[in-house]
Amino acid sequence: MKKIWILIVAIASSQLTYSQGKDSTKKTSPPVTITGSVDGYYRYNFNNPKISPYNNLTSFTHSSNSFELGMASLRADHSFGKVSATVDLGFGKRAEEFAYNDANTRLVIKQLYVTYSPSSVIKFTLGTWGTHIGYEVLDPYLNRNYSMSYMFTNGPFSHTGLKADISIGGKSAVMLGISNPNDYRSAPAAPKTFIAQFSTASKNDKLKAYFNFAGGKQNDFKKVIQGDVVATYAVSGKFSIGINGTLQSVKADLDSSGTFKKSIWSGAALYLNYDPATWVGLTLRGEYISDKDLYLGLKNIFAPTLSANFKIDNLIIIPEVRFDKAGTEAFYKNITTSAKSTGSFILAVVYHF
Repeated sequence: MKKIWILIVAIASSQLTYSQGKDSTKKTSPPVTITGSVDGYYRYNFNNPKISPYNNLTSFTHSSNSFELGMASLRADHSFGKVSATVDLGFGKRAEEFAYNDANTRLVIKQLYVTYSPSSVIKFTLGTWGTHIGYEVLDPYLNRNYSMSYMFTNGPFSHTGLKADISIGGKSAVMLGISNPNDYRSAPAAPKTFIAQFSTASKNDKLKAYFNFAGGKQNDFKKVIQGDVVATYAVSGKFSIGINGTLQSVKADLDSSGTFKKSIWSGAALYLNYDPATWVGLTLRGEYISDKDLYLGLKNIFAPTLSANFKIDNLIIIPEVRFDKAGTEAFYKNITTSAKSTGSFILAVVYHF
């Protein structure tokens, strides 16, 4: 009997050791990464017309002489092996304007996608994500100017669909995809938009360039094609340059008569970034829009913007002065008198974690 018990204990011990060894080979799921940001601002338009949109023709800052909440963002990222998922939510006026085609709970979705990388040279993404078009992005902590450019405002905000990012060697890559019409999270039976990007960089990453495209029917009455170029160059550790150029062609049947009118507008912006110290930075944005077909109702516009970025740990304080001069009387001196130009001051705070 004693020998039998010794044999049972030996077998049990060997099974426990095997089980422990087997469990130790299991992959441990990495933790979820949580990041986020909050922002708010005060804007004063020097004409102070007291009529919406308060001489503001770009995104997210439609106010004057008012303290405003921007957006609270919360993002969760998780990856496990070759797959990953991202949920990026936003709450507030900025997020609502970004998701202007949506309603109910879809309003809070900034990005929501899953990725699969079968190899190191290709990655597939399915879901909704911020557009690749343009220099500026939705999240204010990633921009150095708080107010937005006309090119950002009149380009796509997001795409919902399927895309593939493919490395083609060195610092170069291509992205190819198909999506719903621009800015539509849900578009049953709607035409699809083709999206693409070619990106490259110098060996030391000081010079980076992106060639972007998005084109297709938005519906049976409108077709939008846009080409876009972005380049950045780090002149030194304290000084960098960014440029953005875009051209958008729109064919629209405005009165459903079957006759399509073609309109073209284009724009260019230069960003000069100077950081004299780790706690302060200056950015001058100069933007010009050509709108000869009056698709935007501007004819042309020149908008220089000067912003300072004062950094205290994760907090950024942004005082900003902006001037807008249009080829048409697109602004107001007061409720009854229009004007071709206007100026504004913004004081914004942005916190990122």
